[in-house]
Amino acid sequence: MRSAPTILHLDMDAFFASVEQASKPSLRGKAVVVGGLGPRGVVATASYEARVFGVHSAMPMAQARRLAPNAAYLVPRFALYRSISDQVMRLLRALSPLVEPLSLDEAFVDLEAGGTAWDERSARLAGAKLRADIRAGTALTGSVGLAASKMLAKIASEQAKPDGLVLIEPGTERALLAPLSVRTLPGVGPATGDHLRRAGIHTVEEIAEAGEDELVRLLGKAHGHALFAMALARDERPVVAERETKSVSVEDTYDVDIHDRVRVGTEVRRLADRCVRRLRAAGLSGRTIVLKVRRYDFSTLTRSETLRGPTDDPAVVREAAARLLDSVDTTGGVRLLGVGVSGLADYTQEDLFAQAAGAVADESPQEETDAAPAPEPEAPAERRWPAGHDVRHAGHGHGWVQGSGLGRVTVRFETPGSQPGRVKTFRVDDPALEPADPLPLVPRPPGEDEEDEEESATAGGGKRPRNR
Repeated sequence: MRSAPTILHLDMDAFFASVEQASKPSLRGKAVVVGGLGPRGVVATASYEARVFGVHSAMPMAQARRLAPNAAYLVPRFALYRSISDQVMRLLRALSPLVEPLSLDEAFVDLEAGGTAWDERSARLAGAKLRADIRAGTALTGSVGLAASKMLAKIASEQAKPDGLVLIEPGTERALLAPLSVRTLPGVGPATGDHLRRAGIHTVEEIAEAGEDELVRLLGKAHGHALFAMALARDERPVVAERETKSVSVEDTYDVDIHDRVRVGTEVRRLADRCVRRLRAAGLSGRTIVLKVRRYDFSTLTRSETLRGPTDDPAVVREAAARLLDSVDTTGGVRLLGVGVSGLADYTQEDLFAQAAGAVADESPQEETDAAPAPEPEAPAERRWPAGHDVRHAGHGHGWVQGSGLGRVTVRFETPGSQPGRVKTFRVDDPALEPADPLPLVPRPPGEDEEDEEESATAGGGKRPRNR
């Protein structure tokens, strides 16, 4: 472990909810919950104001509504979150070539590798400047942890929340860890935590006191050794700039169980096409097709098939997913379906037999029907006007959807830089009302968007071409 606190961990504060508050002046300082709003939806992020009521990530949305009935409940805007994440990651890469993103709103940075920090004082200055730059560029706040290891930096950023900076001085690590819960350490989830609790081990200090042999007896060799080292504040893991993508997948959870076998098959084909689009966007192909089915009783089945070579052909993936579905009993209903591709590569070596099968299927009347399905019944208003999404009215300008139903949609007209706006209600088919792109949280200088596009194009120009 290094002798200076030059590993930085950034965690954006309640990221999705904070983005929504920054873009909607009327929601600032109020409880905001972002996630799926259907009967089976879950909370993606809750603002700190909503957390006061006990709402937290991964909670069923129905439970969140009971705890905080007056909160604003919004559908995620992932494209906007990704664009803001890109801004933040650019700031991190300006500090060091070694940036390890963990998610859209979280990353490790090796400040020493970038020559940005070499001791406690320079690390603290770098962390403070990063927080100021994030606020200036995105109007959002992030919490920063600084320490001599990744584990400690992440613990420090958690202690810094919200909107703070905590630096763990070298030599103080053991004292800081000692009173903390065993769940603080990486790899200690609910099951391991309960196992340790039953053995009378509740804190990190008690893990260290138990000794390595006892931990190996309780948890097994690999986990026991690793946990004992972490309890002694030993963590030699480096910051890894590029993590290899192991799989690409998509899945949908349905508000009502699907019982119709034909509909299940249609959904699997649709998911396979979405998965391939995501695969191609990443410049990848894959050999192993995976189908995931969660049934009415919450039992989850996975089936996989490995092709003779990697592919990004939608017909091949559709055919493989359909074959996998044939081996799954969906009697009783399906609540979730997913299709994934693993065994990734950056080239393709098409399975000619599978490709031919796909071509024959594409020529069949049934496949033509699937490729161009008959128009579906008009979606409910809630589907057409998702709560929280941006709209523009010809007469009133930019706004966002507060809610919709019974043929009406309610819109609050405001922008990130305005005062809280007025609310108006329209018919859902009002021709003057249309979906709109999100506005920047902070106005960008003229020409900056074009520069960013050129930079992205240049950065992507080095990709190895694929054989098709």
